[in-house]
Amino acid sequence: IATPKRLKPLAVDEALDWAGLALNRVDRAAFFEKFEQERAVQYFYEPFLKAYDPQLRKELGVWYTPPEIVKYQVERVDRVLREELDIPDGLADDRVVVLDPCCGTGAYLMEALERARKTFDKKGSNALTAYKLKQVAMKRVFGFEILPAPFVIAHLQVGLMLQRLGMPFRHDADERAGIYLTNALTGWEPPQKPKDELPLFPELMAERDAANRVKCEAPILVILGNPPYNAFAGTSPQEEGGLVEPYKEGLRDEWGILAGSLHDLYIRFFRIAERRIVKSGKGIVSYISNFSYLRAPSLVVMRKRFLKEFDRIWIDCMNGDSRETGKLTPDGKPDPSVFSTEETPVGIRVGTAVCLMVRKERGQKRGVVRFQHYWGVTKRRDLLASLAVRHFDHKYLKANPTKANRFSFWPDKVSQQYLSWASLVELCAIPPFNGPIERRSNSLIVLESDKSRLERLRSYLDPSISDEQIALIEPAYMKSSGEFHAREARSLLKGKVAYCADNITRYPFKPFDVRLAYLDAALHPLFSRPRPTLLNQRFEANAFFITRDTADKTPEGPPFYLSPIVCDYDFISGHARHFPILLRNRKRLEKKHYETLLDFLPEKPEPDFQVANLSHASRSYLKHLRFRDPDAAPSVAGLVWMHALAIGFSPAYLSENADGIRQDWPRIPLPKLKKDLLHSA
Repeated sequence: IATPKRLKPLAVDEALDWAGLALNRVDRAAFFEKFEQERAVQYFYEPFLKAYDPQLRKELGVWYTPPEIVKYQVERVDRVLREELDIPDGLADDRVVVLDPCCGTGAYLMEALERARKTFDKKGSNALTAYKLKQVAMKRVFGFEILPAPFVIAHLQVGLMLQRLGMPFRHDADERAGIYLTNALTGWEPPQKPKDELPLFPELMAERDAANRVKCEAPILVILGNPPYNAFAGTSPQEEGGLVEPYKEGLRDEWGILAGSLHDLYIRFFRIAERRIVKSGKGIVSYISNFSYLRAPSLVVMRKRFLKEFDRIWIDCMNGDSRETGKLTPDGKPDPSVFSTEETPVGIRVGTAVCLMVRKERGQKRGVVRFQHYWGVTKRRDLLASLAVRHFDHKYLKANPTKANRFSFWPDKVSQQYLSWASLVELCAIPPFNGPIERRSNSLIVLESDKSRLERLRSYLDPSISDEQIALIEPAYMKSSGEFHAREARSLLKGKVAYCADNITRYPFKPFDVRLAYLDAALHPLFSRPRPTLLNQRFEANAFFITRDTADKTPEGPPFYLSPIVCDYDFISGHARHFPILLRNRKRLEKKHYETLLDFLPEKPEPDFQVANLSHASRSYLKHLRFRDPDAAPSVAGLVWMHALAIGFSPAYLSENADGIRQDWPRIPLPKLKKDLLHSA
């Protein structure tokens, strides 16, 4: 691509001359001696790529993979090939085709070649090792990369390795490493129509076509690497062909879950690997990635598929998460990310895990999951040292994925007694409400001393005042960000939504941090729409029992609160879900959402008709204990919720049932005696 004919119109001659003069002053022997050291490739990520294109690096979640992690994954793959798939030579076997779909500078490819070289030498192939290794690099070890700079370095590394062995690529014979500049998420199925030509860069067409041949035709047996973690706007959902749709099947209807975490880029790479290995009939996947898939509720279908498609799954949990553990070990010592470097000693924010999955030709009905924790500043060394363990499964705990724990890969200690208790969502007549989410950097949530800022909404909603004037009056209202477009939002609201001072209300923002907010269901998209039905439940004598569906940090503390007013979505860790103790109809409740509640309501209830937010099971329980009708007695309507609040602050309950509480809606034991329920409440 970088030919004089193409570069001349860009007028970069002088800049290239400067680069050439600088390179001519380099001591080449010293440079290549330095480059052969791992530190040189690490320098590419830290700090070069960070300075070269920091935004793209952040968007893709591109990080240097420490050599201990790379070596561990490759050695484990080699061992599993031998022990589980009966391939005695492991990565050196001619039947083994390897792919790193996001190869970066080629760390995994280099380690795979090195592993193959050791096997060749051990078998006495010393004279032919270099030749065999070149064939492996060209025909059996493939890498895909979307960023040109690391793509070039990957080629350079493989080329230098073969050159040192005395068997360099012959460019006059079009020999090259099997590393391709391509989007790894597309091109896995033969195109239904001819691909568009790239008239400016015909070389890229050849590159794309060669990569697609690997995707569609190569008998890939091993997929490994460190996929990027973040959602990236540059990918094309249309070309990806509904890649993660299988992970959404039944998510809402069967599990009652929205597909939140499925947007992360690493999930797409897992799906690519799963689909390709299933197509091959057998094979191995080894990724280090964000560890959210191990137990995140929204990834339950993904885990269920893995259990169906793979026979054995090993999880090496590297922890290091800033939210779940605060980057601390269980005994309070530092627990940095495995991606920490001298440049970024803390590493990345999210926790990580090494996942190794194997599929056999004659598989089991359901996969077996084994799990191991690594903590502290020595975790990379500890992981590498574990390769010396003879009976590898002995170092792992066996996980127990079931429907009850959403097929969690994380071993838990949940008693059958705890599972027999009622879940909070089994106590209520209608599903809980999410708290409101403010989309303007909290400009509609202020300290009490800043109430005048909220009163400026009167001007914002006035169509006679221009956008430019509003930008001067309250700049935050007119700042666009992400999917929020300030001018479009105001055009939807001004003149259509009336300002009302009564909408300024006390607003629990965080525990013990009560502020003021302007709450109006019609004010979308300034607020992510607060449900009108939730706001309608704000009336005297009512209150909201508040909890979350799953924990997102450890230790969490009591995940229960009671509030007489609506709270922010992030009021508690794990997101605040509101259970109104009492319910009023106001505008007719939507039947499709609240069929259970309508069983208790008259055909045409008055707007202020009041009922208890209690399920059939809760009402039967209270009736069994000889309590009055909860709809006629508000004090009875709140008994179950006050009891749940009391239990939720019991240290014994929290410690003995910690795993069960953190993985789902908390479950609450209900007293068998009337006096015990009254005492607890």
